[in-house]
Amino acid sequence: MRKSLFLAALIASLIGFSFPVMAYARGAAPSYIKAYIPKAEIVGQGRLTYMVWDVYDATLYAPVGRYSEKRPMALSLRYLRNLKGRDIATTSAEEIRAQGFNDEVTLASWHEQMRRIFPDVTNTTVLTGIRTTKGETVFLQNGRKIGTITDARFGTYFFDIWLGDTAKKPDLRNRLLGKF
Repeated sequence: MRKSLFLAALIASLIGFSFPVMAYARGAAPSYIKAYIPKAEIVGQGRLTYMVWDVYDATLYAPVGRYSEKRPMALSLRYLRNLKGRDIATTSAEEIRAQGFNDEVTLASWHEQMRRIFPDVTNTTVLTGIRTTKGETVFLQNGRKIGTITDARFGTYFFDIWLGDTAKKPDLRNRLLGKF
């Protein structure tokens, strides 16, 4: 049984799917998230796997565990690999462009802001993006604020990388939204 589960995980990761290896657990958010989102609880969780490498575990938080595109929310990524912050920023900008965002001047500004904010990560780093009630996107590293992007349009496109209808990893999206 274990061998077949391992083989299924390996095959799924080789063809580019996220394989749900995290246990789903509802629960309260850490205090640093509750500082921005009162009554924040887990909506869903999932793991991003690329090829055979686990990249990060993702957790979505929202008020009383109910996600809405129009309300505050937080997405935490607990990295499982070492990655350069500049590469995370570039990939994020490419994903925003892939959603059809074509204002290259604004995208270049967002990319530069992300490059300044996003640190290099290790397998112990947790980066959290929070959409506030004002529509700003606040970023935290291991619970400590590292930057803010105030343009509400940025937050919409940025979080749609994981949560939008056209997210490239629909299995991960569904797990984050608690639909599995």
